[in-house]
Amino acid sequence: MTLKLGILGIDHGHIFGMLAHMLGHGCTCEMWWTDGPAVTRDKFVATYPALTEVTDRRRILDDPSIDMVLISAVPADRARLAIEAMEAGKDVMVDKPGVTDADDLARLRAVQARTGRIWSVNFSERFQVPAVAMAETLVAEGAIGRVVQVLGLGPHKQNLATRPEWFFDRARYGGILCDIGSHQIDQFLHFTGATDAKIAHALVENTTIPDRPGFQDFGEIVLRAPEGHGYIRVDWFTPRGLPTWGDGRLFLQGTEGQIELRKYAQVGEAHMTDQLFLVNGTENRRIDCRETPLPYFPRLIADVRDRSETAMPQAHAFAASALAIEAQAMAERAHG
Repeated sequence: MTLKLGILGIDHGHIFGMLAHMLGHGCTCEMWWTDGPAVTRDKFVATYPALTEVTDRRRILDDPSIDMVLISAVPADRARLAIEAMEAGKDVMVDKPGVTDADDLARLRAVQARTGRIWSVNFSERFQVPAVAMAETLVAEGAIGRVVQVLGLGPHKQNLATRPEWFFDRARYGGILCDIGSHQIDQFLHFTGATDAKIAHALVENTTIPDRPGFQDFGEIVLRAPEGHGYIRVDWFTPRGLPTWGDGRLFLQGTEGQIELRKYAQVGEAHMTDQLFLVNGTENRRIDCRETPLPYFPRLIADVRDRSETAMPQAHAFAASALAIEAQAMAERAHG
């Protein structure tokens, strides 16, 4: 099945990966819309010159030939646009965070249940990382036994010169735990097999840009579930010397072994992505995962065709989003 796509919002650079991977699996796209200026505009137009920008998003929503909408608008606007798309009969792939507000999440749940459309959050730190795809295979094969603890680190560079105003506005980007912390919550739930969790601790701070009180540069979460435990640290402290945007890592502790993922960098070495380290009862090895296929995108296309949930269960998308919103609120209550 070939899907025809439409785009609502290009405000975050994740739209490039979302669209490129879907086009790479045979999808087509003709039209895009965004709400006002976007820092990605020049690059997007240069990368996809054949696509037509429309000034009225109803051109996309009312086009019966469009099967799925990709959304990478300002985070606070994503839920509203996803609701419009589902009401118009479209399935949705939305950049993370898919939603930044508990009330919007409740509305999303209701509309998704009523329409039966797919609302899939593209957690790119899982779905667009070959090393994570390899880890999924190894865990499913029992290489480290049952996963009992997940430690996720999501450091980022600030790159302030290229950041739009909404990046500093808490109401617009959703807070650091809701935003980049949602990646780590998704991975905790996925690798432990938990469907929900308790937030034992949540914290946010702004220590580097005091003249931007809405900005948060550090956050952490402790998660507990019957299936396992989790610790999450996210920040905007990555030094300029690192040859990429952040040294994202994931540690999986199993009952019979452990896995470490160095997703985007090898500190002290030439730039190299997607290295996995496996230790168990019989193995102690490093696996280069750069050529490992990414299953999320073909699975999502199949889900649209078959009305299935192989890419990501719908309940999981809602659970990860709810926990991110809850952790953000808990941290801000404690910090305030």
